[in-house]
Amino acid sequence: MLDKQLIKKVLDKALATAGDFAEVFIEDKFQTDAAMLSSKVESVNNTKTFGVGIRIGQGYHRVYGYTNRSDEASLLQLAEDLSASFPGDPVGIAFELGEPVVGTEHQAKIDPATVPIEDKVALLYRADKAARAYTEEINQVNVRYQDYTQHVWIANSEGTYVKDTRTRTRLAIGAVAANEETKQTGFYGPGGAYGFEFYSDIINVEEAAQEAARIAKTMLYADECPSGKMPVVIDNGFGGVIFHEAVGHSLEATSVARGASVFTGRKGEVIANPLVSAVDDGTIPHAWGSANFDDEGNPQAKRQLIKDGVLTSYMIDKLNAKRMNDSCTNSGRRESYRYAPTSRMTNTFIENGESTFEEIIAATEYGLYAKKMGGGSVNPATGDFNFSVNEGYMIRDGKIAEPVRGASLVGTGSQALLKVDMVGNNLAREQGMCGSVSGSIPADVGQPTIRVSEITVGGRGGKQ
Repeated sequence: MLDKQLIKKVLDKALATAGDFAEVFIEDKFQTDAAMLSSKVESVNNTKTFGVGIRIGQGYHRVYGYTNRSDEASLLQLAEDLSASFPGDPVGIAFELGEPVVGTEHQAKIDPATVPIEDKVALLYRADKAARAYTEEINQVNVRYQDYTQHVWIANSEGTYVKDTRTRTRLAIGAVAANEETKQTGFYGPGGAYGFEFYSDIINVEEAAQEAARIAKTMLYADECPSGKMPVVIDNGFGGVIFHEAVGHSLEATSVARGASVFTGRKGEVIANPLVSAVDDGTIPHAWGSANFDDEGNPQAKRQLIKDGVLTSYMIDKLNAKRMNDSCTNSGRRESYRYAPTSRMTNTFIENGESTFEEIIAATEYGLYAKKMGGGSVNPATGDFNFSVNEGYMIRDGKIAEPVRGASLVGTGSQALLKVDMVGNNLAREQGMCGSVSGSIPADVGQPTIRVSEITVGGRGGKQ
């Protein structure tokens, strides 16, 4: 940790030329990663990370640099080198730093750094054993454990000075089921802004492992999915990954400010069925993407992105607020001190509607039920997407019928939003890692069960 006087010196040095904004981001992080494959522990790593990032701005322009040195000479030299990007007389910004504002929410009950490594590795064995015991078709299991405690201090030339502690942990379980003809995979990866209490108070490790095994076995005996345009019911939880990727990224100022988003300039317009409302909320207690402050030192917030089908807000960081002549929504995030912040999602999801899951299925005469979504690709400028379905079923005569595998959903985010014609009341969120220009960050995706009236389904089971 750097003392307040040194932070102030660094900021003053950064403003010694014509810059009109300066920021210091300090990170001190301890992380544990452990992995198991084929019932053998492959790796266990403890990592200590410390670094300082310095950002200087002038108008719409920013420069950024970082170092893992903490001595005064190195930090002042970095600030001086960066300030040379904005030659000229100093603007004369006067500011003071008081005592840091300390975040108090989302705190861990059991600091993972105090837990013996043997207890963490024991989770791998428990998950491996439970997945294998689910069915004899499971012939391979891989389990990854991660936790970290990240302390950050953020100070800038506007007088912001905050301290936040982010503790997160996650258990990612993959299972492979095989027979003489083929093999299929299942995955489940729960996580949250918790300490080690997550594994006793929040989730059941054995049940999580069995969920991964269940998906793998179900898909092992599934037929190939038919292709064609049809109604698709997308289940809650990780089904929200399509909204996150195909819509959420297009609502980040990172793309909106440059005119590289299909939603640029459309605030106040109807972009979805009136049944659809969506938020990005970084304040949810202990959620995977939550924190006390964003990575520019602003208090985290709940952002209403879409209300009754109308686009009401983008996600905007400080720099892009200037570019867009709009208000900052406290959406600046970064992976670490090695990255400058930009606008990013936190916990992003479609809100509850009024239909029950049973009503949505019963109202669908024929279509695809996408119970578990997988990965995919998206063009943020257009919202065009292609996502795999990890677990799917046909719907026939308003009932869930046979399981199908190999399905993919192809479409455009903006068009899919308009075709959502039923929204369930069973909102759930799941966890993932989101990549963008400011690195890889934890983010929740989520939604209740929704029905899209028509979407292109890819599959090798013939045309329907």
